[in-house]
Amino acid sequence: MAAAEVGDDVIDIDPTTRRLEEVTAERLGKEAALFMPSGTMTNQVGIRLHCQPGDEFLCEHEAHVYLYEQGAFAQLSQLVAHTIPGDSGILEVDQLRPCIRTENDHSVRTRLVCLENTHNRGSGRIFPLEKITAICDWAHENGLKTHLDGARLWNAAVATGISERTWATGFDSVSVCFSKGLGAPVGSCLAGDSEFIRRARRARKLFGGGMRQSGILSAAALYALEHHHSRLSEDHTHARMLADTIRGCDGLTLLPDRIDTNIVIFRLDPSLGTAADFLGQLRSRGVIAMATAPQNVRLVTHLDVSQEQISLACEAIKSIVQSLCQFSS
Repeated sequence: MAAAEVGDDVIDIDPTTRRLEEVTAERLGKEAALFMPSGTMTNQVGIRLHCQPGDEFLCEHEAHVYLYEQGAFAQLSQLVAHTIPGDSGILEVDQLRPCIRTENDHSVRTRLVCLENTHNRGSGRIFPLEKITAICDWAHENGLKTHLDGARLWNAAVATGISERTWATGFDSVSVCFSKGLGAPVGSCLAGDSEFIRRARRARKLFGGGMRQSGILSAAALYALEHHHSRLSEDHTHARMLADTIRGCDGLTLLPDRIDTNIVIFRLDPSLGTAADFLGQLRSRGVIAMATAPQNVRLVTHLDVSQEQISLACEAIKSIVQSLCQFSS
């Protein structure tokens, strides 16, 4: 990062950032890409550009763009979200068919479908390619645009052997993050056709995302793409180790009982206390996790956690549950 060749990316003359954008666009099979500080910004710029104030977009009811981006689509772009419950984040095209509003003076206008792959709240669930293809084909046949929140698309590609380009084919815009499994400290890219990215550059400035010598950050993202991509499979193996441990513990239930990538979410039976209590015990044993609900705990594997540390985490979980079960009995 310290040795990165830099310029002024606000006026599009930072060579390292430009290279990152070119590499990302190529990997996703799009004409162009634009570097931004966060996945929230790339998602919200993408959604904004596909819609006009007063329009709505369709998304799964626990989508990151809906739950974890502060309703920015409403605050910043005057848009409405129409949410549909999925199966661990996965939607069927038949669920979406009745959701397009009839054009009239009383309704918002449906303009966009947003999908998420892998799905954060779905415990890193991979959105099956055939379902994505069916939804994107249906959307385009009905005049709708498509956006992919692909913050963890790299994980889906490594887990399935299906390239990011193939996953991205049906989408008019794609957001990817470098600061998740790839391990870069900062940054995301939004990809699409050249005209879309030209407009995105203007929106990025509006949202405060124009950065001067951003090549310092882009250098880290490039390094992550070049060196940390294939090793994501290690994280997936580690997540399965955690899941196997949880399956063997009385009072713990995986949500859902399948692990596609690097996220593990489980429910703690109330007889064992709350998620906050469990997290405190994990922390005392050197394991950091987070709660997603009063009884739910979320674990994420990544490049900073070795297999030896995962084994220690598994032992910590078993030990805590055993002591809690003895206490509750």
